[in-house]
Parts: sequence; structure tokens; C-alpha cells
Amino acid sequence: MKLLPACLALALLGLFAAPVPLTPTAARAASPGGETSGLPLPRFVSLKSDEVNLRSGPGVRYPIDWIYTRRDLPVEVIAEFDVWRKIRDWQGTEGWVFESMLSGTRYAVITGDTRVLHSERDPKSPAVARLEAGVIAELLECDGQWCRLDSDGFKGWMMRSEFWGVYPNEAVR
Repeated sequence: MKLLPACLALALLGLFAAPVPLTPTAARAASPGGETSGLPLPRFVSLKSDEVNLRSGPGVRYPIDWIYTRRDLPVEVIAEFDVWRKIRDWQGTEGWVFESMLSGTRYAVITGDTRVLHSERDPKSPAVARLEAGVIAELLECDGQWCRLDSDGFKGWMMRSEFWGVYPNEAVR
């Protein structure tokens, strides 16, 4: 019996074990029996834990590309495969997470400069708080151009263009 050189054996093993990337359409179609959550795609959700593994593909055999360490971070579900969800974060990073690591509770992440949380739906109304870029606030409701947020007990209104976590014409109740 002749043995293969180690590098050739590993290369062949890698050839057969390599994950195949899935597009959102292929991921949805590849689901066993066409099973998906039935919820609309894309949609916003949030991270349920302080430690969430972002994988390169839908399964534990795929490598971990990133570990999120921010509970409640809003993410966008852009594809589904069985019990795995392909997500995108506010910086454009994409990957796969296990569905139980996601929550339907809506949050927003402040973008750009320091933003003012107003007492009313009016930019001239008094400030309730000033929120730095990267702060995560619970999304309570959205109506028109304004959304009501809760940041550490400070509740107020902010224009939806000043944060990430809601679609331009989406109504949140």
C-alpha cells in the first residue's frame, strides 16, 4: 500500500470538505423541504446574547469569522437556511448565525455624529439625551420621519435617518 504525501492528502481532503457559498436565493431554496421561518426577508432583529458566533456558512462545520460581543445589536436577516440565518450588521459585515441567538425585539444603533434624543417629534424640542455614535437604543415606535427610542431609560424621538435598524418607510408599533 502506497501512502500519499501529507500535503497532497490534506489538499484532497480540503477539496472535498470545502463549504459551498450560498446566495440568499440559493439558501432559501436549499432549505430541507423548503422550510423557512415564513417571516419576511429582509427584516431587522437583534442579537440575544453577549456572545454570538458569526460563521462563513449555515452550519457548525463552517468556520467562525467573527464573534459579536454586544447583546441587543440590531442586525438584518437577509437569508434563511433551515435553523440558520444570514445576517448583515450596520457596518455591512455578513455571515450566518443560529436562529436561537436572535431576538425579535427591535433595537437601533446610532450612526454618524452625536445625536439628540428629543422630547417631541420636533428638532426644536428640548433634548432628553445626547447619544454618541455606536450607542444601542431600543426601538419603541416609528411613524413617518420620527422614531421613539429608549436609551438606558431616556425615552425620546429621533429622526430615522440618524440611526440604523429600521427601513425608510417602515412603521413600527
